[in-house]
Amino acid sequence: MSKKKNPYILADADKCFPNLDGKGDWRLEAYRKRGGYEGLKEILQTEPAAIIDKLKASSHRGRGGAGFPTGLKWSFMPKPDGIKPNYLVVNSDESEPGTCKDRDILLNDPHTLVEGIIIGCHTLGAKASYVYVRGEYVDEADQLERAIEEAHNFGYLGEDVLGTGKTFNIYVHRGAGAYICGEETALLESLEGKKGQPRLKPPFPAGYGLYGCPTTINNVETVAQVPPILKKGVEWWTQFGRPNNHGTKIFSVSGMVNKPGNYEAPMSIPLKVLIDEYAGGVVGGWDNLLAVIPGGSSTPILSAEQCQDMLMDFDALRGAGTGLGTAAVIVMNKDTDVLKVMTRISKFYKHESCGQCTPCREGVGWVWRMMERLSNGEGTIDELDQLENVTRRIEGHTICAFADGAMWPVQGTLKHFRPLFEQRIKARNKTKVRKGA
Repeated sequence: MSKKKNPYILADADKCFPNLDGKGDWRLEAYRKRGGYEGLKEILQTEPAAIIDKLKASSHRGRGGAGFPTGLKWSFMPKPDGIKPNYLVVNSDESEPGTCKDRDILLNDPHTLVEGIIIGCHTLGAKASYVYVRGEYVDEADQLERAIEEAHNFGYLGEDVLGTGKTFNIYVHRGAGAYICGEETALLESLEGKKGQPRLKPPFPAGYGLYGCPTTINNVETVAQVPPILKKGVEWWTQFGRPNNHGTKIFSVSGMVNKPGNYEAPMSIPLKVLIDEYAGGVVGGWDNLLAVIPGGSSTPILSAEQCQDMLMDFDALRGAGTGLGTAAVIVMNKDTDVLKVMTRISKFYKHESCGQCTPCREGVGWVWRMMERLSNGEGTIDELDQLENVTRRIEGHTICAFADGAMWPVQGTLKHFRPLFEQRIKARNKTKVRKGA
């Protein structure tokens, strides 16, 4: 009797990134053999409004962390007025701890992004696109530039692309390695040669973005998934995942698993299936699981009990008090000092604050120092309430969402592991009493 197909394992034909693992050839000819650039001319002759309608029907949501509907975001862009150019900016800053999906796209399947940018420029009325790559991604940026050169030589970029009369150019900008430049307006500031600090909004980038011109900013994975949706159709895309959570997603699974890596899987996949079937299971077995960070270091932690039945999509995780984020799944087993891990994450955010807003500049460092003390058993149990209170006062009181993302991991730790804090504080106090006796 034939073995029943696992619905959570994607066939190669259903993957947006069939060469994500790098086992095949990344070059243009190999990409074309996998179906790349096929039908591109027809898409470039399609009205932008029809493309946007198709993206809206697909319920495609941004893969960079916020999960904003792609078609809706693209619809905000005004038509070119002949005075100011429109721009498409691709965010590949990827500085969220635990997240490493974009780097594998750039290294192993860069033409998926190039083709997505070409279609994006057509749809948004842009002749130029900038890809902002984090400074540490030296090889990745080099690889993308090679792919862009290949596309130019083949007639997919430059003037009169495929005889359509359209002009598209892609420019790679290498950042300086600042986490805050992953925030879209700080990214624009950095692109313009300024200090990477978020802008006040409004005005929003669609009206006033790069160089004061209409601009759309999307993540690498978001842009690269547009061509498969347009070519294979909405019905194909929506077969994966629950309503409003459709399609495929790259999950970056790391930590205490037997096979860490980047895996493209259907949206709404159970977390347990993702860890067991893709990442080789928890080190020491599922019963040895302690906690999971589901969407990169800024998303609140999940307890082992929550992980049992958790679905990996935007709405299910929001309902559990956390988020899908970048889908960077960080697994911790019972050999992990969870308080030490979360304190280290707090230190990272303290280091990366741009310092523009007082609650963030002063508060994130204060929270890290409190985490350092309390995780070592120093301080009092009352200070746990004080720590919780301060995180709530910082959250939602800054220009961008950086401070929120710095507070959520702490809030999640207090929610699920407060007894561990209390245990360490009591144990230290007992030791002090004995020494003083």
